[in-house]
Amino acid sequence: MLNEYYEQIEAIVLNLTLVALFALMGYAIHDVLKKNDVPFIGRAVVYLVLFLGAAGFIAKGLIQVFWQNNGV
Repeated sequence: MLNEYYEQIEAIVLNLTLVALFALMGYAIHDVLKKNDVPFIGRAVVYLVLFLGAAGFIAKGLIQVFWQNNGV
């Protein structure tokens, strides 16, 4: 049974690992910004960059799902 769902399990584990990595990066960035008393605009820019990186992975996943469903 495991062999039948190997690719699906692999995709789920990859996605969960990416979520965990982005969460850990967010926590590490938050800690560094808090300890160094970075102003609000600096924090906003850093979080925006982190969010855009995560959004790129989400967009890639959505594009991949749409293409696979259309047979491309």
